[in-house]
Amino acid sequence: MKEAMLYRKTQGNEVICNLCSHRCRIKDSKRGICGVRENRQGVLYSLVYGKLIAKAVDPIEKKPLFHFLPGSRSLSIATVGCNFRCRHCQNADIAHMPHDLNRIIGEEVPPEEIVRECRSQDCRSISYTYTEPTIFFEYAYDIMRPAHELGIRNVFVSNGYMTGEAVERIAPYLDAANIDLKGLDPFYKKICSARMKPVVETIRKMRELKIWVEVTTLVIPGLNDSEDELRRLAEILSDMDCSIPWHLSAFHPSYRLMDKPRTPPEIIRKAREIGIQAGLKHVYVGNLPGEQGENTFCSQCGHLLIERAGYTIMQNRITGGKCPDCGLLMDGVWS
Repeated sequence: MKEAMLYRKTQGNEVICNLCSHRCRIKDSKRGICGVRENRQGVLYSLVYGKLIAKAVDPIEKKPLFHFLPGSRSLSIATVGCNFRCRHCQNADIAHMPHDLNRIIGEEVPPEEIVRECRSQDCRSISYTYTEPTIFFEYAYDIMRPAHELGIRNVFVSNGYMTGEAVERIAPYLDAANIDLKGLDPFYKKICSARMKPVVETIRKMRELKIWVEVTTLVIPGLNDSEDELRRLAEILSDMDCSIPWHLSAFHPSYRLMDKPRTPPEIIRKAREIGIQAGLKHVYVGNLPGEQGENTFCSQCGHLLIERAGYTIMQNRITGGKCPDCGLLMDGVWS
């Protein structure tokens, strides 16, 4: 165990956790909504510090990040737990383990070992992913700082429900993030037991703090696939910054949404059109290998710059961060 960051004591032995936007008020011997932060006699502890449940070397495109060091490898890690209750969770076996199985398990791996392995595997970044990285904030933080000193980039793949205080604390060490913008408020409340506003605030704050941000929306038939909802989501992003890449991924049945069908490709294609019409420069399709919408095009001259097949880069024509045809400086981190 390790004492948690970002909490304060109140009356008696009660504490308020200020890590995520639930801001749980936790009584003595109880845990927060995430199930992995426990109050013991007025001291809040992380129960997952150093307890690695998943580790893999992934292409950065899997995060998905298309405008951040394309073609590079990222050491990806996670502990158990999550602060959402998404009914469609694709990693429910580990994300919801503390609640569904009342278990917290993982291999003891110290932060310095993660950094060493990243270097030995020739990875240019470490991604905190698979489950919600906010809930293993202390572990991530202790990895990010030495990684940053060595020039290793740090990436969060997150639901974006962290507080402003949490974003500010990691901003000096966080290089990029992919944030899920799952739907409008009714979707968040019904499917995730959360709210949309804090997620939008996190995206905005990260952009202000110069963290590279891309956004993903998993499009689920009958829940968040209406043209009105997709248009509103696109407008939220476009009004904030039209250079934010938006990834629209096709849903496949999982966890507690096994009754929903896969997302038809035409719905994803239509969603991409809506994003482009809303003024977003870079709108991508996901979980549809071979689609034209996987590729990156110059937003000024329209020429193909990065051709992809799933997570594989077939060609990358961006030179020095610029389009070789018209010289436009492309949005993103290229070196």
